[in-house]
Amino acid sequence: MVDVLVCVKRVPDSSGQVLLSPDEQSVDARHVGFTTSPHEECAVELAIQVAAAAGGGATVLTVGSVDATAQLRNAIAVGCTSAVLVEADPNRLGPADVAAEIAEVIRAHEAAGRRYDLVLLGNDAADTGDFQVGVRLGYALDRPVVTGIATCEVQGERVVARGEGPDGTEVFELDLPAVVTVSEGGVAPRYPSIPGRMKAKKTPVETRAAGVDPVGPARVRLKLMPEQPSSVQVLGEGPAAAPAVVDLLEQLGVLAR
Repeated sequence: MVDVLVCVKRVPDSSGQVLLSPDEQSVDARHVGFTTSPHEECAVELAIQVAAAAGGGATVLTVGSVDATAQLRNAIAVGCTSAVLVEADPNRLGPADVAAEIAEVIRAHEAAGRRYDLVLLGNDAADTGDFQVGVRLGYALDRPVVTGIATCEVQGERVVARGEGPDGTEVFELDLPAVVTVSEGGVAPRYPSIPGRMKAKKTPVETRAAGVDPVGPARVRLKLMPEQPSSVQVLGEGPAAAPAVVDLLEQLGVLAR
């Protein structure tokens, strides 16, 4: 039996225009909703798959405000069996603080007899771009860690993780317990069913107070990249455009000359 802990973060929905807060320390979420990042949606799906294949359970955890309970219940609705909220002000936390809080929960649960063989996280935070939490957590727990993984499975006492590298698919084998960060694209996150949503509403969420004195994010500022200019070439109208279309297809190599 393999029990999996998957960590998620409540982030602003960035499907529209991204705005920064006046102090340039976070994404301005006043005019948008909140969601879970695509990396973490895939991490949740992998946690459910791995736990189901090994006869275990998948617990979802977040460090943040009580509003993040919505993201925990979304994970329960698609198959996670329990949830933990470490209540804290996310604006005061840096990657080291988040990793320390997660490590504290894992140690406390292990002391109570709940062991997590595998910890999954998103590869990076969708709002602040922090890539550090998974690596810091691995070091804090003295567990092997691998990042940027697309899929993983548990085989005996090891986890086999696969990700895309510069020369093709890379395969890593780590002894359990281990920490793995997940990039989107390897699995398709499932949608919650109506029974799943009903179950999520009734499932209790374990709430814990933050236990680590935060050192803070220590970031200078966030910066939005300038929008890339785009141009449109009108080839013509109606039948008169046909020769120009043929010329363009030949230039692209779609048609042979």
